[in-house]
Amino acid sequence: MAHLGSRRTRALTLPVGLALTASLGFLPTGAASAAPVDAQPTAAVSTDGPKLSYVVNTRGGHGTVEQVKKAIAEAGGTVVVAYEQIGVIVVHSQNPDFAKTVRRVKGVDSAGATRTNPIVPQATTDTGAEQPLTAAQAEAAAAEATAGQDPMEPLQWDLPAIKADQAHKKTLGSRKVTVAVIDTGVDDTHPDLAPNFDRAASASCASGAPDTTDGAWRSAPTESNHGTHVAGTVAAAKNGVGVTGVAPGVKVAGIKVANPDGFFYTESIVCGFVWAAEHGVDVTNNSYYTDPWMFNCKNDPDQGALVEAVARATRYAERKGTVNIASAGNSRFDLASDAIEDTTSPNDSTAATRTVNPRECLDIPAQLPGVVTVSATGAKGLKASYSNYGNGVIDVAAPGGDSTAYQTPAPPATSGLILSTLPDGKYGYKAGTSMASPHVAGVAALIKSTHPHASAAAVKALLLAEADATACGAPYDIDNDGKIDAVCEGGKNRNGFYGAGVVNALNAVRW
Repeated sequence: MAHLGSRRTRALTLPVGLALTASLGFLPTGAASAAPVDAQPTAAVSTDGPKLSYVVNTRGGHGTVEQVKKAIAEAGGTVVVAYEQIGVIVVHSQNPDFAKTVRRVKGVDSAGATRTNPIVPQATTDTGAEQPLTAAQAEAAAAEATAGQDPMEPLQWDLPAIKADQAHKKTLGSRKVTVAVIDTGVDDTHPDLAPNFDRAASASCASGAPDTTDGAWRSAPTESNHGTHVAGTVAAAKNGVGVTGVAPGVKVAGIKVANPDGFFYTESIVCGFVWAAEHGVDVTNNSYYTDPWMFNCKNDPDQGALVEAVARATRYAERKGTVNIASAGNSRFDLASDAIEDTTSPNDSTAATRTVNPRECLDIPAQLPGVVTVSATGAKGLKASYSNYGNGVIDVAAPGGDSTAYQTPAPPATSGLILSTLPDGKYGYKAGTSMASPHVAGVAALIKSTHPHASAAAVKALLLAEADATACGAPYDIDNDGKIDAVCEGGKNRNGFYGAGVVNALNAVRW
């Protein structure tokens, strides 16, 4: 079977030669410290190395953080922002030995570089190979729309696949519920997003510190439109325009975490979760992996520190009542296996092939405890050809789209991909676990709307309990070439392809 690639975000491109009627986006995805010492570093330090960003994870409260800040300065570091709520400090330094030095400081649990390439801001020209929905396609869809449907809803096979169309007859969701799209940015001026946009819960965290300048949460014209597409799947308004979201009555916020080069670095992810936690966000959607490592090995001093920093941030958000949803990835990996060959890390410098154990080397945030991990299905309800999987790793499944060569939707839908919003009032198709995760975020928002006082743990429990249990089915030969493409392990109620099942929006509003 031809390879379907993915990089930073969980949208993907299909192999050359597959005929499609639309495009999809191709977007550039706790270590043990040395024994602490009481004395702070005092020796002269080098400051002529490459400028890198670091996270320093501390133990203790305000006093400890202040002491560590002094040690950071003496080690040649400059504090960018300190998230005292979780004991994570973001630092820039040109001292090549900065992390090694700070790890020895009393009160420091771990510290690591968040990148392998120096901090040199550049503008990306990667906007994805988009072909927005044509006028003819839009007109044909509108002619098929029935009473109560938005004009392009007939093309959205994904809504009936999770019974969202039936759920909307009961409720569209509560405006007291906010879903934050932690991503590349969201165009709040889009006519399908503007009615539901929550500006107060939106910001840019691309630098590692929150920026609330008006419009900071939007992607620039030269940047990826990924976040806007995700946002539409969650909460595009049911307003007689364009498409309909899974939860079209809830609010959606944009938390931009991708830098101008399109990288999702740890400091930005930490900022995003903390910002969401402190601004009333009920659900976060995370359709990416944290750069530059597809898998972060906890026994590596740098990578282990990144796992710890992001884990602290997700736990903090959950304690504040936020449900965190994340995409499982598009590499066809069995995340429950003993060994995976990672050929793409680090993706911000020179990648090297390595074999990792995905139980020790984690895809973050998807594999962090407490995070709801989502696999993708196609128009026939089967695991999408590209989707990662793994028994005990996947929590639930949802439509992410697939090539029509593998899974063809029933008419009037014409594409097996997911139709949603694009910047500047446009619409287009994408596929990936990036597109599956926001379906789950929308269902979680409907659950929160139905049960406004439910804790994050309760919402997650209902999300799994209300899903439609889906058995592994026949041996998985998605391209019908006589070879098994993936092995599904587990029973009907819990397995590696679908977790507890495909999410059910109707159950979310009637249970």
